[in-house]
Amino acid sequence: MFVKVCGLSTPEAVQAAVDAGADAVGLVLTRSARQVSPEHARELLAGVPAGLPAVGVFRDEPTADAVAAAQEAGLEWVQLHGDRTPADVRTVHSAGLKLIRAISMASAPESFADWGEDQLLIDAAVPGSGEAWDYASVRDLGLEGRKWLLAGGLDPDTVAQAAGAAGAWGVDVSSGVEQSRGVKDLTKISAFVKAAKGT
Repeated sequence: MFVKVCGLSTPEAVQAAVDAGADAVGLVLTRSARQVSPEHARELLAGVPAGLPAVGVFRDEPTADAVAAAQEAGLEWVQLHGDRTPADVRTVHSAGLKLIRAISMASAPESFADWGEDQLLIDAAVPGSGEAWDYASVRDLGLEGRKWLLAGGLDPDTVAQAAGAAGAWGVDVSSGVEQSRGVKDLTKISAFVKAAKGT
């Protein structure tokens, strides 16, 4: 199970994710309680081992602006939320970066098609709510064989069952490993990765 821990904003949180065995870390570079600047992101990257994907997360920014901010931060991956098109995928790849395209269960049906992104992230119909949802409903989308991440309402106690119900290739967590909004709980990070990987 591929595990991405997102919304990291301190060296301690990055180290906790790395030590726990996370497969990717996410840094939020868009307006959020978890937002970090490109300069801060670059500092956090010092704690990320070579070869471990560090992902810059963006919401509604124009794709070119997201790419520029990611490059300023020294990131090789971007995660784009919001209304996107196949042209946005091409823009990211043309810049030499890799892409996680984030959509929700409320997205238009064509959004679930393979646009050539490196990974797809599927969130609850109301992203960011932190609420559990009908994870098994993802099985009806025909995503077999694709690299996609399940997100929304996951925590150390629910991730294994949710991922199994959805048939997920990977999982993404942010609020489910926090002690308060924007503040990570290092113990929960470790527990989440272990639960997701069944270790």
